[in-house]
Amino acid sequence: MPRSGPHPRRAVRAAGWAAIAAAFLAGGAYAGLAGLGHGGARFGGLPADPEVSREVVDRFGALLRPFALKDGRWRLDARAEDVDPRFLAMLFAYEDRRFRAHGGVDPLALGRAAFQGLGARRVVSGGSTLTMQVARLTDPPQPRTLKAKLRQMARALAIERHRTKDEILSLYLTLAPYGGNIEGVRAAALTYFGKEPRRLTLGEAALLVALPQSPEARRPDRNPDAARAARDRVLDRLLAQGALKADEVRLAKIEPVPRARLPLPQRAPHLAEQMAAERPAVRRHALTLERDLQARLEDLVKERTAALGRGVSAALLVVDNASAEVRAYVGGADFSDASRAGAVDLARAVRSPGSTLKPFIYALAFDDGIAHPQTLIEDAPARFGAWRPENFDLTYQGVLPVRKALQLSLNVPAVRLLEAVGPQRLATRIKEAGARLELPEGAAPSLPMGLGGVGIRLTDLAMLYSALARGGQALPLKLRAEGAFAGPARPPRALVGEVAAWYVATSLLGTPAPDNALGGRIAFKTGTSYGYRDAWAVGFDGRRTVAVWVGRPDGRPVADLTGRNAAAPLLFDAFARIVRTPAPLGAPPQGALMAVNARLPPPQRRFGADGAADRFAVIYPPNGARLEAAAEADGADETGLVIKVEGGALPLTVLADGKPVARSEDRRTVFWTPPGRGFVRLTVIDATGRADSVTVRVE
Repeated sequence: MPRSGPHPRRAVRAAGWAAIAAAFLAGGAYAGLAGLGHGGARFGGLPADPEVSREVVDRFGALLRPFALKDGRWRLDARAEDVDPRFLAMLFAYEDRRFRAHGGVDPLALGRAAFQGLGARRVVSGGSTLTMQVARLTDPPQPRTLKAKLRQMARALAIERHRTKDEILSLYLTLAPYGGNIEGVRAAALTYFGKEPRRLTLGEAALLVALPQSPEARRPDRNPDAARAARDRVLDRLLAQGALKADEVRLAKIEPVPRARLPLPQRAPHLAEQMAAERPAVRRHALTLERDLQARLEDLVKERTAALGRGVSAALLVVDNASAEVRAYVGGADFSDASRAGAVDLARAVRSPGSTLKPFIYALAFDDGIAHPQTLIEDAPARFGAWRPENFDLTYQGVLPVRKALQLSLNVPAVRLLEAVGPQRLATRIKEAGARLELPEGAAPSLPMGLGGVGIRLTDLAMLYSALARGGQALPLKLRAEGAFAGPARPPRALVGEVAAWYVATSLLGTPAPDNALGGRIAFKTGTSYGYRDAWAVGFDGRRTVAVWVGRPDGRPVADLTGRNAAAPLLFDAFARIVRTPAPLGAPPQGALMAVNARLPPPQRRFGADGAADRFAVIYPPNGARLEAAAEADGADETGLVIKVEGGALPLTVLADGKPVARSEDRRTVFWTPPGRGFVRLTVIDATGRADSVTVRVE
């Protein structure tokens, strides 16, 4: 026959509680447990600080991404100040009304539990304090026996002697079970409500109070009805205690119970993984990002790349110009999308920059005084040794101002200026500023680098453009917020002069905007690599720099993928989501020459004419070239390696690795037969002593 009364074991347990309560009321047992509490090691020792999930947070402390423990549990560190005060008030009222007063064990609560159990012949309430629950949660699992309860009480008394009440409360808020692999109130609030527990509704707070009592049976994602009933019992008890009003309880019970778990935050996943991997022992990584801005731009990149076709991804950075702090870091279109190699950090991938290095060529020319934004320069077919660069649209503009040549991103004028300032000098300046250029093994900087014949990372390009916005002073990008792990501050390094940087910035302000965009508000430059593999757009206003890369992670070409039609629209959309009106650029620095072409000094009126660029340079072979030793010069009787020079006073003397090897009395073309194969440094000296050198490989 079915039993009509309570289970015998429960009756025994209730009787046991009654005995414990009687002993406490007599005073002897409490003193005995207190004595055991002094020697907590006998009962497992004092609990150590629990292992918690590592967190990556933004500059304001907002959670960007947590990392699960090795066993897959989510356990986020929580303190009283992290939680809604109403939740704490409800927790104390429901679980441990005398938490602030007792010493770890509450005799009154135990006595109440015992007498309630005797009257009902079942366990009505357990009498456990929050400290006793901490003792249980930090101890290996034990059977629910009288001996285990005594052990919890002894450990609770020991904990109270060595921990403050706030520390004990933090342990509970961190360790309380909420079903499955969720532990702690923060992980629970994020999982079930999608928010931190700082601002909970009354119904949410009541549910989080109720779940740890029986976390698996009451999991909202599996047993929403049981979760609702448990929540409502908490509300009813607090109503009966006078802690809540009837209207509050009625509205709280109307609130829906979540029926599914939400994913924990995963913002800036590429950067978060990098920062955590760099310092795996650090629990909390504070970055310079802004979570809300990061979220808006991640959504923007995902939305825009979806329209560009399968396999296309993008990366985007936002840099604060004044501090060089990165405010947003989007390493890819979708971290979870394998078809776009989502887990690859494309902000650090080495890609061809297209025309995005041109502004630094012009800046060096401005620095040297061989050009001014109003200097006239010729855009016409030209040969530089064996290389004949062409413009993107295969047309030429003739004679035009330098600033217009930069705005239109014309190739021939840029190569002319690079030849004048020197590829090696450009590469050295970029390197000294803190950026890395990737060249083929054994190659030296040469003229094609100005049109994309080199590799660079989006992070480095963003740093270089922010230097232009900062008046030519380069600072390394800052990713970690101020503190112990932010790293030492490095003084700025000069990339270009302040006047040259301002000339470039104001020139780029006139770059034609993409379709349906308002121009003249940000200084920007686009770039497209050979074969439509990489599309770039980098721009800045008076406060921030935004850098964009678009392409396929695997490097395959994408038809019609250009900086103007793919990256520039994303750049302008990003600025629109950052700020309504871009900040204006700074005022002209001291020394800036505001003049039309006719009022420029005569040498600056036209580049390459009447001494405008009176220079002396080896124009062939280009630096870093690989040459055949026995090649025959076009249209000449001589054989050997041809060396062509522009400018300078005759006669010319050629040195190979410092030793004179050839001389020309009447022309600027010299022939020399190398004695063997290998690298050789060629130096040409004119009659006035000026010299220029290139390093080539003879094969």
